[in-house]
Amino acid sequence: MTRQRLPFWQRMTLDQLSPEQWESLCDGCGKCCLHKLEDADTRQVFFSNVACRFFDLESGLCRHYAQRSTLRPDCVQLTSEIVARTHWLPATCAYRLLAAGGDLPAWHPLLTGDPSSVLRSGNSVLGRVVPETAAGPLEHNLIDWVT
Repeated sequence: MTRQRLPFWQRMTLDQLSPEQWESLCDGCGKCCLHKLEDADTRQVFFSNVACRFFDLESGLCRHYAQRSTLRPDCVQLTSEIVARTHWLPATCAYRLLAAGGDLPAWHPLLTGDPSSVLRSGNSVLGRVVPETAAGPLEHNLIDWVT
C-alpha cells in the first residue's frame, strides 16, 4: 500500500493531526475518565472504578466535553506533548499506542466502523463503574481490569 493510501494514523504523527482526526482516535472507552491514584515513590498508577462526575454512565460520554477543562481544571485535555510525557494512559489508548510507534487495536471504531465495538470487545468502562458521588474512598475502589 502506498503511503498516501495508508490511514491517516499510519502516515501522520500525532502532532500533525487535525482536530477532527485527533478526536476520532479516541475510542470512547472511558478509562481516562476514571479516578486514579499514584504511588508517590514508584509512580505506579492504580485505576479505580470511580468515574468523573461528568461521565454519563449510560452513554459513556462526557456530559460537558467542550467545557470539561474549564469546569474541572484537573481534567487533562490531551495533546501530543502531554501524551509523550504521560505515564497513566491505559495500555489500550490509541494516543499512547501511536505515540509508541504501535497501531490501533483491532476493535477500534476507526477500524471496525462501529463505535459499539469498544463495548463488545470488553474495553469500555460502561456497566463497570460508579459515579464519584456514590463512591467511598478511592482506596476501596481500586481495580485491576485497566492497565
